[in-house]
Amino acid sequence: MGIFSRLAQLIKSNLNDLISRSEDPEKMLNQIVLDMNTQLVEAKKQVAASIADEKRLFKQYEAEAATATEWERRAMVAVRAGNEELAKEALARKREHDELQTTLKDQWDKQKKSVEQLKQALRLLNDKIEEAKRKKNVLVARKKRAEAQKAIHETMHGLRDQSAFETFNRMEQKIDQIEAEAEAQSDLSEEYTGDALASQFSKLERSAGAEDDLAALKRKMGLAPAETPPPAAEAVKARVQAPVDAREHEEAELAAALEELEAEQQQARKHGR
Repeated sequence: MGIFSRLAQLIKSNLNDLISRSEDPEKMLNQIVLDMNTQLVEAKKQVAASIADEKRLFKQYEAEAATATEWERRAMVAVRAGNEELAKEALARKREHDELQTTLKDQWDKQKKSVEQLKQALRLLNDKIEEAKRKKNVLVARKKRAEAQKAIHETMHGLRDQSAFETFNRMEQKIDQIEAEAEAQSDLSEEYTGDALASQFSKLERSAGAEDDLAALKRKMGLAPAETPPPAAEAVKARVQAPVDAREHEEAELAAALEELEAEQQQARKHGR
């Protein structure tokens, strides 16, 4: 094999590979269906032209038959008139139209059969195009589903890459370090700003709350004695209410004494009059 033949074969193979990789199945299917529709339109035009020819041949056949009948009628008229020579000429003309009529009838029969075959072929072509359209939609749906599955598998493959998880863990450790540094700075700030005592009391209160919750849970599980009931509510109420009642009694006595004093003063003013 010569160098030019090898070079031509190499170029051809590269072009075929480039074309194959650049072909989009969905676009190709749409173009094929579009070409089929164009061919269907052209086929319909051809069938329509054949139908028109068939109708024209039939009309010519009918016209020749009518003309032959007319020349036969004229021959009869000539015979009745006793002019046999004229009748012969009319019959000769009738024979010409009969022959032409026979030829047209034969052509019309053939054209009619051809039109029926073309109509049947056109129906088959239309059915195939409709089937191609339906199949095209199915193929496009399969292509999109395959592309979606491929994208998902590629994503999952990327997630299985250990470097991605290592990076994720490293970022988590950095965030933990940042939170620890922020908490340490907060503790130092409280220590040097005088808030350490408040912080200790807060921790103590939280610890006491946790101890109370634990004790309540143990009592509920029967692992600790029942809680001692608080003092009777009435006794507590009496102790709280006693000072209040004493104050009200003193205020009532004071009000009565004031009323009595005012009454005495009023009596004295009356006697003084």
